[in-house]
Amino acid sequence: MSTKTDAPKSAARERREHFETSSGIPLPTDFNPSNTEALDYDRDLGDPGDFPYTRGVRRNLYRGRLWTMRQYAGYATAEESNARYKFLLSQGTTGLSVAFDLPTQIGLDSDDPLAAGEVGKVGVAIDSLEDMERLFEGIPLGEVSTSMTINATAATLLCLYVAVAKKQGVTPDKLQGTIQNDILKEYIARGTYIYPPAPSLRLVTDTFAYCAEEVPNWNTISISGYHIREAGSTAVQEVAFTLADAIAYVEAALGAGLKVDEFAPRLSFFFNAHNNLLEEVAKFRAARRLWARLMRERFHARDPRSQMLRFHTQTAGSTLTAQQPEVNVVRTTVQALAAVLGGTQSLHTNAMDEALSLPTEAAARLALRTQQVVAHESGVADTVDPLAGSYAVEHLTNEVDRLALDYIQKIDAMGGMLRAIELGYVQREIQEAAYRYQRAVESEDAVVVGVNRFRADTETPVPVLRIDPSVERAQVERVRALRQRRDAEKTEVALTLLEDAARSDDNLLPRILTCVEALATVGEISHRLRRVWGEYREAVTV
Repeated sequence: MSTKTDAPKSAARERREHFETSSGIPLPTDFNPSNTEALDYDRDLGDPGDFPYTRGVRRNLYRGRLWTMRQYAGYATAEESNARYKFLLSQGTTGLSVAFDLPTQIGLDSDDPLAAGEVGKVGVAIDSLEDMERLFEGIPLGEVSTSMTINATAATLLCLYVAVAKKQGVTPDKLQGTIQNDILKEYIARGTYIYPPAPSLRLVTDTFAYCAEEVPNWNTISISGYHIREAGSTAVQEVAFTLADAIAYVEAALGAGLKVDEFAPRLSFFFNAHNNLLEEVAKFRAARRLWARLMRERFHARDPRSQMLRFHTQTAGSTLTAQQPEVNVVRTTVQALAAVLGGTQSLHTNAMDEALSLPTEAAARLALRTQQVVAHESGVADTVDPLAGSYAVEHLTNEVDRLALDYIQKIDAMGGMLRAIELGYVQREIQEAAYRYQRAVESEDAVVVGVNRFRADTETPVPVLRIDPSVERAQVERVRALRQRRDAEKTEVALTLLEDAARSDDNLLPRILTCVEALATVGEISHRLRRVWGEYREAVTV
C-alpha cells in the first residue's frame, strides 16, 4: 500500500498561532505554575476513594480489581448473538453488553410494516420472552453482569431479563447489570424515543422504585454522554449535558416520592472516550468531582455511594474511518488508555471494521485484546490515577469542571433540562459544535489520518459481516407463530391490566412483568402504552 504523505502541508502545525483542546480550552506551550493556576494539592486532589472523588471512586481502583471488559454485541437472531456472547466470554470478556435492533429499541415487533428492512441489522431482534430465553441460553444469569443498551423500551427488556432469570431459578435480587434507560438523551441526540417526555420519565422512575425493592443490585440507569458526543458535542458539553440530564432524573425521582439515598447509589453513567488523550482523562476526573458536589450540596445526599460517579466507557464510534480501517486499532487504543487513566469502571473497545459493518468475530477479538494489553502489559493499571498532579491534566480538569458548571447553570436558569430540550437549546449547542468540527476537518485544521491527510492510493479490503436477509423472514414467522400458540386470553388480560395501570399512578413494572410472562410481545406492550400516552413528535429547531 502506498500512502500520500501530503508533505507540503507539514508546516501547517508550526504556523498555528493558537493551540486548544476540542472544547476550545487554550493550551499554553507548557504547563507550570507560572502560566496556569497553582495547585493546592490538599484541596484539589485529595486521595482516591475520598470526596469529591476526583482521583477515583475506589482507594485501590484496578489494583483491587480490573475494570469490567464488556464488549457490546448483538446482531441477527438470538441464537447468533448467543454464540457471539459465548465466544467473547471464552476469550476473556468479563461482562455482557447487549445491542438490540432498531425495531426492538422503538417498540415494534419484527412483523410490523415499519420494521421492514431493519430486523437484526444493528443489534439482535427481541420480540418476546422466548427470544430472550434463546439469547441467554446456557449463560447463567446469576453469575454474569449484563448491560443492555435500551431506552424507550428499557422497562420491558428488564422485565424480560428478570423473567428469563426466574426460569433459570435465579431470583431478581441476585441479578447484576445495567439498563441504559436514559430517555432524555434520545430527545437530544439519538431519536429512539416513543412517548412524550413526561410519561417516559415515569417509566424511568417506576424502574428506580421497582429495582430498589426487587432488583437491588441492578444499575437502574446509565446516563449517557456517549451519544451526545457522537452527535458532535465537545468534551465539556458531554459532561455538562449528561449531568444536566442526571439532575432531571434525580428531581423526577424525588418528585415521585423516592428518597435520594434510596435510588442514587444505583445511578451509573456512560461516557465516550475520544482522541484527545489529556482532555479525555481530565473530562472523566472533572465529571466525578462535579457530580459529587452536586449530589452533596444540591440534593443533600449523605450516602457516599450516592455521591460517586461510576461510569462505563465506550471508545468513539464517530472517530472510526472507513478509509484505512486498520488505523482504527490505534485510535481505539489511545481512547481505551484515556478511559483507564480516567478511572472507568467498565469499558467497550470498538472494532476496527465498525465504520463498515457490525464487527466480525476476528475484529471483535482484536478489540478485546486491546483492553487486555492495556490491562496487563502497559502498567497503567498498577497505580491509581497515575496522571494526578500533572500540571496539564489538573489545569484541564479544573477548566472542564468550570465550563461544564457554566452550562448547567444556564440550563437551570431556563427551568431545567426538559425545558432546555423543548427550547432546542441543547440540540443547537451540539449542532454548532459539530459544524465547527466539520469545518476544521475540511480546512485541515483538524487532521484525520487517512481522510484529509496521509491518504492511501489503494486500500486493503477487510472482511465485513453480512446479515442474511433470511434472518428477517425467519424472525417474522417466529413472532407470528408465537401469537398463534400462546394463551390469547391470558395475554389480553395482562395487556388490559397494563393499559389500566398506565392511566393510574401504579408502578408499571409488575404489570409489564406479568405481560412478558404471558408471552405478550415488545410491540404489543409498547402499543398499549401508546394508546394511553401517545407518541412524541420532535419540534423542528434551526
